[in-house]
Amino acid sequence: MTLVGGPFFDDLALGQVFDTAPGCTLTEGRAAQHQAIVGDRWRLALDDHLARAVAGGPVASPSFVTNAAIGQTTLVTQRVRANLFYRRFALLRQPLIGDTLRTTTTVVGLRENARREGRPPTGLAALHMQTADQEGHPVVDFFRCAMLPLSQGAAPTGHADDLDAVGGDLPPVDVSRLIPAWDRDAYVAGRTLGVLPAAGEVLELATGDVVSSAPELARLTLNVAAVHHDRFAGGGQRLVYGGHTIALAASQLTRALPDLATILAWTSCDHVGPVHEGDTLTTRITVEQVTPVDGWQVLDLRAEVLADRDGTGEPEGGRPVLDWTFSALAP
Repeated sequence: MTLVGGPFFDDLALGQVFDTAPGCTLTEGRAAQHQAIVGDRWRLALDDHLARAVAGGPVASPSFVTNAAIGQTTLVTQRVRANLFYRRFALLRQPLIGDTLRTTTTVVGLRENARREGRPPTGLAALHMQTADQEGHPVVDFFRCAMLPLSQGAAPTGHADDLDAVGGDLPPVDVSRLIPAWDRDAYVAGRTLGVLPAAGEVLELATGDVVSSAPELARLTLNVAAVHHDRFAGGGQRLVYGGHTIALAASQLTRALPDLATILAWTSCDHVGPVHEGDTLTTRITVEQVTPVDGWQVLDLRAEVLADRDGTGEPEGGRPVLDWTFSALAP
């Protein structure tokens, strides 16, 4: 009998490539399912007539695109215990409905954690993900770090890479080069724009969103990490896919800033606490910088997400679960 479950930490090697995840076509049906779960409110993803005028076709929401890309990388992390961070995440192209995404994942760093008595040994795997469309055009490029268990009885691996240096050999992402060639005038035609907040302003959502349909979102996005599907793998309670938390934060972002057109890049994204189905998430958004570029405005933002659950005795306002810094596009 062969037990199927994905690699352990000690099965991984630097330079190892995983590229066999199925391609995923961004269809109207998948987009509708994604919107129903996370509440996407991106204008171009909801309004096909507007999208055709602005972008030449129906646009897939940035949350849907990123969740599909991340899900394809989980061939490597089926046994994941936790995902620690995302880094240098760039949306190199804003895909349309009908495009197909394919992702290649490369192991670029490995560090075994210090072993502790009574705890199964684990290690951290730094991964470089590159997603392209059906024409081979780059769509998403990013790094992430996952914690994986070692196989039973595995000897120490000796892996001790500096994971803080992952991606450091690459130039910083130039966000101005990620702005799509969209028709800004068509985007703003016929409606009144709100006033964009200034740098330093803080926006806090007065109401939250409950996390629901967590395994359904994982299945939709081809995420096969066991902790999102199997409560036994999750230590007795399933963990919510990190992209689910990020997408709900993005939905709340567009309630606070409804004129935003899309997300361009993430500077960093740290999962600072676990999220479970039934948690209610609220987001605080800090505007760090506003930069005019070619008639558009690039907003550098920080989203801090809290999770709360009735009857758990959690601190007032909830416990921190996400710290996300990123750049968004506004007219």
